[in-house]
Amino acid sequence: MPPPDLEGRRPWWRTAVVYEVYVRSFADSDGDGVGDVDGLRSRLPYLTDLGVDALWVTPWYPSPMADGGYDVSDHRDIDPRLGTLADVDALLAEAHAVGLRVIVDLVANHTSAEHPWFRAALAGGPGAPERARYFFRDGRDGGTAPPNDWISAFGGPAWTRVREPDGAMGQWYLHLFAPEQPDLDWDDEVVREEFDGTVRFWLDRGVDGIRVDAAPALAKVPGLPDAGHAPGALFESSAWVDNPHWDRDEVHDVFRRWRAISDGYDGDRVFVSEAVVAGPERLARYVRPDELHTSFNFDYLRAAWDADGLRAAIDGTLSALAPVGAPPTWVLSSHDETRHVTRFGREASGAGTMGFDAASPTDLALGLRRARAAALLTLALPGSAYLYQGEELGLPEVDDLPEDVLQDPTWERSGHTARGRDGCRVPLPWSGDRPPFGFTADGVRPWLPQPESWRELTVAAQRDDPASTLSLYRNALRLRRALPGLADDGPLTWRDLGDGVLAFDRGSRFRCIVNLSDRPVPLAGQGEPVLTSSPGTADLPTDTAVWLRTG
Repeated sequence: MPPPDLEGRRPWWRTAVVYEVYVRSFADSDGDGVGDVDGLRSRLPYLTDLGVDALWVTPWYPSPMADGGYDVSDHRDIDPRLGTLADVDALLAEAHAVGLRVIVDLVANHTSAEHPWFRAALAGGPGAPERARYFFRDGRDGGTAPPNDWISAFGGPAWTRVREPDGAMGQWYLHLFAPEQPDLDWDDEVVREEFDGTVRFWLDRGVDGIRVDAAPALAKVPGLPDAGHAPGALFESSAWVDNPHWDRDEVHDVFRRWRAISDGYDGDRVFVSEAVVAGPERLARYVRPDELHTSFNFDYLRAAWDADGLRAAIDGTLSALAPVGAPPTWVLSSHDETRHVTRFGREASGAGTMGFDAASPTDLALGLRRARAAALLTLALPGSAYLYQGEELGLPEVDDLPEDVLQDPTWERSGHTARGRDGCRVPLPWSGDRPPFGFTADGVRPWLPQPESWRELTVAAQRDDPASTLSLYRNALRLRRALPGLADDGPLTWRDLGDGVLAFDRGSRFRCIVNLSDRPVPLAGQGEPVLTSSPGTADLPTDTAVWLRTG
């Protein structure tokens, strides 16, 4: 069962710090070079020492791994390369015993092409009832052209033509992501009932929450009209308005249905949406009181290292969510985005779309300095925060992986012009002075190679260094629970300290100042410093943040 909440206490997820585990790259217990559930279990003491409140585990379901596990062939089992349901039950029990909650991923927009449903749909031929669970359509131009102009998030058209059981080329099927990920038709009641059962399956098992992948994709306009995508257009859903395959009003019917299910469970279970939509006002619709509880904040994640842009993302989020009573979430990196140590060291420091970042020279020392400041900014904001595994070590993006190891579908779909997301998924370095750095058994090659330079970034190398990034995160997470204003979720009030400076109070006894300007910021009279992101003097240097006790 989930850990008990104190009577009268606010739901845990409103202020939780959640640690994202990309399970294949976290820790390997059996020496095959791939992270697994038992590897995660073995590192629970590390996570409790770090000071996080919960884990979000990316898909661990049976999968051909065409898209890193997001092509699911069975939503109610565990991929044998990663473990068993018994291992998951043990993980839940052990995590709960030490006060950690566990959120799992629900991939509901699509299945794997190896899913029994899709195999039956292919075998049944045109008109088969199994095809009603997906989007099978006849092509245009006598069947030779896709049914419409919709595009894939990984590049190219969102349609693939099938060979029918008689051997002839036939209908097309829709996939907003990789061809190995056919979209489900959520107008079909069989689909809805199957996922109702899947939600109950995992809640019955004791998970504390469910993260909904690609939430805005679960509804399409009947008739599937053209979207007006230009040739070569990217999947820029954050700019789409009235798009026929993204962020339709009908998606909210699904979320109300799931919320009604989860409300019948104890322990403050939480739904988290992944919804890249056109602005915070659209995002707020996903977290209305009878829908999902929280939603990832992509406006903040993708903001450049710029005071005005960051403040706009913060203000826009807070003002949009206040009317629906939902807490904000803040995140800097994920398994889908270029690690922010690298991104903040580039001249163009904002994040791109689905791995389509424009590669450019990176000053990693500058990026790390800014990343450390961004960590204090993020953890000082009201609401909850998500950390991506390895950011507490200051890991950069691995942007020079050999081409023959790249697995992200973006690489192939872009015609080898965009390297995709493999660079942020390289396995973690735990100890030692050479790969595999304790991730797997000595002499075993991890599924993605680690840079030799990571010897200075291992957990063991940083654990006892008070100046390390790991120590900064540990201290920040400890103080977040202890300092008045942070611990009691005090309101945010901005202070004007000049252009390029973000300064705000949380309640009457805490202040955060982040210097993004090109000049030092005097700290005299601002309060008693309790944590800084980089060594400083009486003035706050550029690209540095400080937490202060005030009042």
